[in-house]
Amino acid sequence: MRYDKRVNDFARIAQVIRFLDANHTAQPALGELASAAGLSESHFHRLFHRWAGVTPKDFVQCLTVEHAKCRLRASASVLDAALDVGLSGPGRLHDLLVTIEAASPGEYKSGGKGMDITWGMAESPFGWCCLGWNARGICHLAFHDTNDGLGEPPELRENWPMANLRHNDHEARKKAQHIFNRESKINGAIKTFVRGTPFQLQVWRALLRIPEGCLASYQTVARAIGNPQATRAVGTACGANAVAYLIPCHRVIRETGVVRGYRWGSTRKRALVAWEAAHTENLKIG
Repeated sequence: MRYDKRVNDFARIAQVIRFLDANHTAQPALGELASAAGLSESHFHRLFHRWAGVTPKDFVQCLTVEHAKCRLRASASVLDAALDVGLSGPGRLHDLLVTIEAASPGEYKSGGKGMDITWGMAESPFGWCCLGWNARGICHLAFHDTNDGLGEPPELRENWPMANLRHNDHEARKKAQHIFNRESKINGAIKTFVRGTPFQLQVWRALLRIPEGCLASYQTVARAIGNPQATRAVGTACGANAVAYLIPCHRVIRETGVVRGYRWGSTRKRALVAWEAAHTENLKIG
């Protein structure tokens, strides 16, 4: 599976989301959305169906605040059960189980001294991404708008300042295919290896129990970890997540339904939320 066209798709979808931000009250028609993406109506329609699995009209519905509010309400009972028993929703991440392994106190303190980490750039349905991994799992996944002039990832170096970094784009592309390919029939766990405080680890493990297509508020996550007063701290922990998509901090939003606040851009967060919602609802219909 190749992602070269999908990167262009995401760039155009991001254009459309920004266009909708400025023109949502006018309820733009298909032709206007296609024009914003720089495509013909028929090409634009095919793009959306290939990328999101639904029509542009359905996808636009998934971008609205009201839709996000509805998903928060509908997700409440599912999340209560999932978070209470520690289970993930069926079909999340195309049947691949994501687990977190935490760095030991010694590894945390030493900044990964003596550790070998490989990193590389790859294409994904949400633009370029930078992956970092070692024998124990994915320790870095960050989205980028471009691949031009990107060298050693500063965030990876910041988290693991004493590690030995090695560059391998070929292996990064293979790992990206494993992570993002919805049609993959491979059954196997994806491990993440993270450096975080005990509180951050507690939040990140709670995020893994939010099924794809569901949304949770920061307050819901705070309650789920037994600390209902820690709503703001939960938001800070989400912002410190170094493994995008796999640890799904994009599924945590404000109770108002506003999908904002994401270290890899609010537009990308809205695209992730709408993409997952559209895919989940399409499965129910199909």
